[in-house]
Amino acid sequence: MEKYELVKDLGAGNFGVARLLRHKETKELVAMKYIERGHKIDENVAREIINHRSLRHPNIIRFKEARNSIFLQVVLTPTHLAIVMEYAAGGELFERICNAGRFSEDEARYFFQQLISGVNYCHNMQICHRDLKLENTLLDGSPAPRLKICDFGYSKSSLLHSRPKSTVGTPAYIAPEVLSRREYDGKLADVWSCGVTLYVMLVGAYPFEDQDDPRNFRKTIQKIMSVQYKIPDYVHVSQACRHLLSRIFVANSSRRISLSEIKSHPWFLKNLPKELAEPAQAIYYQRDNPSFSLQSVDEIMKIVAEARQPPPSSKSVKGFGWGADEEEEEEEEDIDAEVDEEDDEDEYDKRVKEVHASGEFQIS
Repeated sequence: MEKYELVKDLGAGNFGVARLLRHKETKELVAMKYIERGHKIDENVAREIINHRSLRHPNIIRFKEARNSIFLQVVLTPTHLAIVMEYAAGGELFERICNAGRFSEDEARYFFQQLISGVNYCHNMQICHRDLKLENTLLDGSPAPRLKICDFGYSKSSLLHSRPKSTVGTPAYIAPEVLSRREYDGKLADVWSCGVTLYVMLVGAYPFEDQDDPRNFRKTIQKIMSVQYKIPDYVHVSQACRHLLSRIFVANSSRRISLSEIKSHPWFLKNLPKELAEPAQAIYYQRDNPSFSLQSVDEIMKIVAEARQPPPSSKSVKGFGWGADEEEEEEEEDIDAEVDEEDDEDEYDKRVKEVHASGEFQIS
C-alpha cells in the first residue's frame, strides 16, 4: 500500500468505505474500496470480487488492469481487504438527481439507455446484479457523463450459484417476486429495479413509497406487491414512456417486459447513441472474457479467506490518516451506523414476513 497516497474519502457503500488514491509512480487515480477484516468479509464480498472482476464494459466500473505488475486488483492490509477499482470522477447518479430535483425525459432516457446497456451485458455474462439503484450507478467526469454500474455485492452468477430466492436489495427498488421468498429470475428482478430508477429520474421520488410516510416499509411493500404507482400531474411524461413503465411494473415477472424488448421499444430507441446500438455493442460480447489480472481466482480467494481473520486491535493503516484518535471516532460512527442499519433491516424484514404470512398480496 506504500505505492499509493491518499487524495480524499469518497464515501461508504454496502460493505465498506471507498477512498481516492493516487499511484505514486504512474500518478493514476484509483478508487480503493476498504472492507474491514473479520466478520464483514463474507460470501457477498467474495461474490462481488469474482463476479465483478470478469466484467469489462464501458457502463460498468472496472477492476484495475495489471500493467507491468504495477496494479493488483485485491490487496490485504493489516486491517482491511482492499479492492482497487476504476475511479468515476462524476460521483453518484443519486447526487445528480438530488441536485436537479428531477430530470427531463431526454436526460432520463440518456442515462436509462446506458443503464440498460450495462445491465444487458451483465445478463449476457450470466450475472444478475440484484441491487440496482441510483446509489450504485456512478458517472465519469466527462461533459456528457458516462454511467457506470458498481457494487456487485449482491450479484449472482447462474454459472456459479443457484437461482436466487433470498430477499436482497433496497426496499424501494425491490421487485414483487423477490418479496415472495420463492425462487425467482434475478434478471427480471433487475428489469424492475431499472424501471424504478427510470421513474425516480423522471419524477424525483420513489414510485412505491408513501411520500408522507416514507419509512413505513409495510406500506411500501404493499404498494409494490399490488403495483400501486402513479405519475404526478405536474410531471410531463410522454405516452411512450408511460407505456414502457407500465410494461416494466408488472407483478408477474413472466409477463414483464424483457431487456431485449426494452431495447427495441420506441421510447428507448429515440436518440440512441451509436455506441449503444447493437453493432457497436457486439465487440464486448465477442471478446474472450479476460480478467486482465495477475491474480488468479484461487489467489484472490486465498486473500479473502485470510481477510476473515480479524486484525490486532493496535493495527492501523500507515499513511492513510487512520491514527488512534481517528480510529476511535470512526469506530463510534461505525457502531452508530450499524445500529441504525440493523434497526432498518429488522423493521423491513419484519414487515416482509408479516405481508408474506398474511397472504394478503399474492402475485398472479
